[in-house]
Amino acid sequence: MKLASIHYYPVKSTAGHDTTTAEVQPWGLAGDRRYVITDERGYVLTARERPRLLACVAELDGDRLTLTGPHAAPLPVTPAGEPGTGELSTIVMGGTPVAVTDCGDDAAAWLSELAGQPVRLKWLDDPTRRPVESAYGRPEDRVSLADGFPLLLTTAASLARLNEWVAEGALERGEEPPAPLAMRRFRPNVVVDGADAFAEDEWKRVRIGAVDFRVTKGCDRCVLTTVDPETYTKGKEPIRTLSRHRKWDGKVWFGVNLIPDTTGRITVGDSIAIL
Repeated sequence: MKLASIHYYPVKSTAGHDTTTAEVQPWGLAGDRRYVITDERGYVLTARERPRLLACVAELDGDRLTLTGPHAAPLPVTPAGEPGTGELSTIVMGGTPVAVTDCGDDAAAWLSELAGQPVRLKWLDDPTRRPVESAYGRPEDRVSLADGFPLLLTTAASLARLNEWVAEGALERGEEPPAPLAMRRFRPNVVVDGADAFAEDEWKRVRIGAVDFRVTKGCDRCVLTTVDPETYTKGKEPIRTLSRHRKWDGKVWFGVNLIPDTTGRITVGDSIAIL
């Protein structure tokens, strides 16, 4: 098995980036989901509610962020102060309060125009603040502003099987099979090639290159996967098909969540070992 691709998302619920190599930190890939968009009350806003957020491309250069979108000129954003020195506010991520730094009125105005409502951009200046949920992690485990865990792993074979199911279901309904779903819909960090479909369900520990990870739990999927990343419109897939083939505990499942046990660099083409 090999590492087929690596992806990171500087601002949660905005466009992702493909990369050939990445640094694994205790809380996730370097540069992944250290920024988040909130409404005026401080509640996290995602592309589940505002699909047009996927049109925002966030480029990182150190701690400097540049936002690009279809509605306005590119905007450079530099968080105020060094980590731990900016004015903090509290948001709630996965039921856990997290202290974050506001990124200023210019970023808020730029993103508000894109989102179609007043929003703020927040930065997790200190990623050691947010623990992983205690039911799944150790006391020392940390996560940035991802939904719950530092990394998400998917496999090419599982997506291929899902697309077969989607096509089979369409034919059963007398419909033309749709174009295959892209992996982008599932917003993974790492994609594995060479595994059997859904073999990842049984993995407990995995080594990518020289970096070791615990597999904490499967990833239950939400309506964000039904948003076409090209058109920002919602459909029924893959939730309809996952509900038929991959539903238990009242949820639908695709991919598995990882916590790093060690840190280091991973690169596309790295070998994958199940420990």
